Amino acid sequence: MTDFFESLTRGDVPAVRSVLHALDEPGRRALGEELVAHVRRRRDNWWWGKEATALAVAAVGTQSTAIKAAALLGRRSVWLREADPEPVIAAARQRGVTWLPDLAYRLAERMRRNEPWQGWHFTAALLRAEQAPPPTGDAFVAGWANAMWWQPLQARQQQPLLDRLRDDPFLDALLPRLFEVDGVGADLSVGGDGQAAARALATLAVEGRLDRVALLDGVLGRLLRGDRPAALRPFLALHELLAPTPDEVTARAGAYLRLLADAPGPVATTAQRALRGLDDAVELEALAEAARAVLTRPEKGLVRAQLSWLDALARQRPDRAAEIAALLAAGADHPSADLRDRAVALAERHGHRAVRHAAVTVAGDELPPPTPAAAAPPPITEVDELVEEVSAVIGQGWPASALERVLDGLVRLATTDRDRLEAALLPVLRRHHVGEYDHMWAMFNVPVQLHRVLLAAAAPAEAATRRDQWAAILSESLTRALRPFRRRPAVEPPRRSALTLVYSARLAEIGQRLDARDDPGLLAAPTSATGAVDPTVLYERLAALGDRPVWRWDLTQALLRLPAGVDEPLAAKAAALGTAAGDELAGWLRGDALPTPVQRVVTVGRRDRADTYDYGYDRLPIRRTVVASAPSEGVADPLGLLTVPAQLVGRGHGDWTDLWPALLPGHRGLVAAHLLPGIARAAQEDVREAATVLPVLAECTGPSGPALDLAMAYGLCARHEVDRVATLDALLTLAAAGDLDAPAVGTHLGGLAADGQVTLTRAATPLRDAVAAGAPLSTWRLLAGALPALLTAPTPPRGTPDLLTLAAETARATGVRIEVPGLADVVARGGGSRLVTEARRLAAALA
Repeated sequence: MTDFFESLTRGDVPAVRSVLHALDEPGRRALGEELVAHVRRRRDNWWWGKEATALAVAAVGTQSTAIKAAALLGRRSVWLREADPEPVIAAARQRGVTWLPDLAYRLAERMRRNEPWQGWHFTAALLRAEQAPPPTGDAFVAGWANAMWWQPLQARQQQPLLDRLRDDPFLDALLPRLFEVDGVGADLSVGGDGQAAARALATLAVEGRLDRVALLDGVLGRLLRGDRPAALRPFLALHELLAPTPDEVTARAGAYLRLLADAPGPVATTAQRALRGLDDAVELEALAEAARAVLTRPEKGLVRAQLSWLDALARQRPDRAAEIAALLAAGADHPSADLRDRAVALAERHGHRAVRHAAVTVAGDELPPPTPAAAAPPPITEVDELVEEVSAVIGQGWPASALERVLDGLVRLATTDRDRLEAALLPVLRRHHVGEYDHMWAMFNVPVQLHRVLLAAAAPAEAATRRDQWAAILSESLTRALRPFRRRPAVEPPRRSALTLVYSARLAEIGQRLDARDDPGLLAAPTSATGAVDPTVLYERLAALGDRPVWRWDLTQALLRLPAGVDEPLAAKAAALGTAAGDELAGWLRGDALPTPVQRVVTVGRRDRADTYDYGYDRLPIRRTVVASAPSEGVADPLGLLTVPAQLVGRGHGDWTDLWPALLPGHRGLVAAHLLPGIARAAQEDVREAATVLPVLAECTGPSGPALDLAMAYGLCARHEVDRVATLDALLTLAAAGDLDAPAVGTHLGGLAADGQVTLTRAATPLRDAVAAGAPLSTWRLLAGALPALLTAPTPPRGTPDLLTLAAETARATGVRIEVPGLADVVARGGGSRLVTEARRLAAALA
């Protein structure tokens, strides 16, 4: 059967069918067993196009049941997307197979909801050939929706969608489910015309092929259930094409009112337009409940239209004007100042007299006192706890706290309970495929070296193969002694980042420590959740070691984790230990610690375009403001800790950013300089969770410097909410501790926005949330720092009026007067633009 399997691998469908045709039924079944074994052991086990077609023909021609055929064809490595169903149907007919529909149903059950296109056309063709009803599971319905715009290669000369739907045997069975499956609207429009399906369905309703009322009810049901905005767009388009009559809207007024109050903005706007055409058909009491909800929504266009609607109703129904005026007054609490003013003016026009309260002056922020950073978790002393910790974080990213606990636990337990550790840890590592794939750049690669240390602890035989590499890493690091910083020959900064160098050396050193006996653990094990080590605890650890040797990179990391500052009494105690490590600690505590670098703010451009096709180049921002750092005159920087080059956009290291704060927890400004290009990507390249490190930085100690101020400005303008929320947390933490340089953050924010580097509109929400959290004065100082660059820009960026509004509110609430250069010039322009209106509001608040 060698020729058969060669034909199968080539995708030679006629040759496969010829072999099958010559076999009797026992021969087919025997070949079927060989086929299953062949697929399982095939090294390049991917099947697509002609190969997938040939495999499907062989499966139908040799397997005895639909269950066995589905098990073969339903494998993830078998791509039926472009498989041709016709030879498969012919092979089934030639053999007399009766279970083709059952095969199709089983393949439909195996479809993945996130890949509805995978195998749908093939499965649907089997059902149509047997005139079997379609399954109605979510994945199959999503595949049907996807098929409205995507057809396989052999059907690219296709009928228009309207003609295909008109003749589709699945239409009546699957159409109701189209309105019930979450996310299916996105499948309708991916890669194609988002409104094509809506136009086709509306036309079929006009022709009478579909029930128009059922379509309208289905659309409203889908909108009421809600979905992602992209998934709702086709249904909104269908609603517009159906154009409900006033009678139809009246009969469904309750549904439209619910959409008006609670639905996403575009859906609520559609409901609002539908209801406005009813005049007196909607009861005022029912409308009032929805209108109150609308007047608090953030969508300004929706709120403005609601105010106009209520104003028109008050003029049309003077007998209810007082009730409507009270309803309009609910808009006086809207976050947008211009909408608040309009709501108050309309309410007063129709007879409502608002009670005006005197403003309460708050002199400063009202934030809870800062709490010290949490203590680090206790060390791991049991094998089961260590294995559980490894299992929880491996493959999910390694937070610094978890990594340090695991490394400390490995050193302790591998030297005291090696046999139990091997038996418990190795299965976990095998389950996560640790060590199965070697890496060509493994030498100074933190995750690879971490995996090798874990394997060395779990399988000593494998540790022997890593010793040469660990020795090479430590040998190369010998020239990188941390101290002294002065009075030594100049040292070229390393080519790799300081974090990669330190962690690779530490991991290599830990790998060698695993052969020791009764190791008490790491000197560098943090005592704080930030990664910091308490100096007294480090002294006690050194004292407990006595004459035992101290591991060089362990001590280096421990010293880097000490808080900045001089402690002469503790230094004297350390010197009295009479050991080299005690002298190292004493010198550090007497001021011979990590020097302060020289930092400067610079703006860099993009890297050069690659000669070959450079897919990512045009996605890079044109320029980026970063902080370059260098050691001061006469200071050596052997590890590159003080050196942060001004890298071009698109260049740089891909370090584990979560580990940086724990490397230097007492130098947050320097860490921020190392992390700044990555944090900037949250605002400039829409990278998610690039700024979530900011709260950890805020809990660290040491001067902030320009890098942290810039990082906060980028974080406020991040694309994703998770990053903006993290920035807000960091801002409040710094403000509560008195460490927030709000004017500097604001100056950087204004400069970035005026230069077009960030999207300013994103900053309004976190800043307003900061005020609500109790930091109005910090927010006002930040805004006062940002506004001059925004107001003097040739074209003030979008979002400037929103910041002016918030500035007026915070200036009035705090009673603190800060001069804003450029404000008077904007006010002097005159006119009724929103920028000028909000500038007048701030000027009035300052006056």
